[in-house]
Amino acid sequence: MTAGKLIIISAPSGSGKSTIINEVIKDESLKLEFSISATTRPPRRGETDGVNYYFMTPDEFKAAIAADEFAEYQEVYEGRFYGTLKREIERINEEGKNVVLDIDVLGGINVKKMYGNHALAIFIKPPSIDILRHRLLSRGTDSIEEIERRVSKAEFELGYADQYDQQVVNDVLRVAIDETHDIIRDFVNQ
Repeated sequence: MTAGKLIIISAPSGSGKSTIINEVIKDESLKLEFSISATTRPPRRGETDGVNYYFMTPDEFKAAIAADEFAEYQEVYEGRFYGTLKREIERINEEGKNVVLDIDVLGGINVKKMYGNHALAIFIKPPSIDILRHRLLSRGTDSIEEIERRVSKAEFELGYADQYDQQVVNDVLRVAIDETHDIIRDFVNQ
């Protein structure tokens, strides 16, 4: 097994990405570790710098952008940035582990371009937009307006799926977990 690789996993909201990642990462033989993101949002109660996030001021974040320290970043809201520091990827790789990035679709494409064959990009897809809408509704956590916003964004994001190395359709969760696991195992064992 070659440690020190990068696994990018992206998906529209509600596709089951987090559940799939959390199951696959349990296989210790894959030597997977989540990358800790940087953010300009303030820490929430109980959060620790360097554990939950790398907390930065907007000025620190912008200076890191100018110094080309990010593999990817996004301004989610005005002045509210999130990103993946290159040094975080290097830290995990130097520990002999493979980095898992759970990032947005466009960020995933950019990181894949930056790291090339050193990275594997997996796109988790819902079986259909209607099923995605139903899943989001059944969560009961978002307003109808928010669900429609997420569905609209999902339709946009699905247009980029072909730019990923692999696509996994999450129709049956256990099958999607196993398929994602096998794709990652094959990649890290190359």
